[in-house]
Amino acid sequence: MLIFVISALVILIDQGSKWIVRSNMQVGETVPIWNHILQFTHYENSGAAFSSFQGYGKYFVLIAVVFVAGLIYYRRKGEIKGVLMETAAGFLAGGAIGNAIDRLVFHKVTDFLVFGKSNGILNLADVAINIGVILFIIHLLKGQLKLKLKPKS
Repeated sequence: MLIFVISALVILIDQGSKWIVRSNMQVGETVPIWNHILQFTHYENSGAAFSSFQGYGKYFVLIAVVFVAGLIYYRRKGEIKGVLMETAAGFLAGGAIGNAIDRLVFHKVTDFLVFGKSNGILNLADVAINIGVILFIIHLLKGQLKLKLKPKS
């Protein structure tokens, strides 16, 4: 159940933040938020990460659908269990769906988060995907650590 709650929250927060940006900023407009650490720059991306594959964003909708279907399949099979894995899967699914909604409705993804002097512009769905990946890596590392600490019989 946790996977669905987190996914829904990620989607709502992501879509709400993108709506605020689209409603209040012109494309290309930059608003400094926190002393060279964070700024908002409204950007519309019709491709993938780092503006790669411009114009091919619609294909990423299919990838998102297959990815989320895979998460649901493995959860039902019992392979996604425990708070850490449910949380990771929730962030991953919510992020994938958040960006897929943009691609379906607007044919491009609204990005606006710029951290530091980075050239990359993200949105909250992207941040959620990164959090999901980090949590998944932590899960894998915990599993490896348990194997190493397990007494040999």
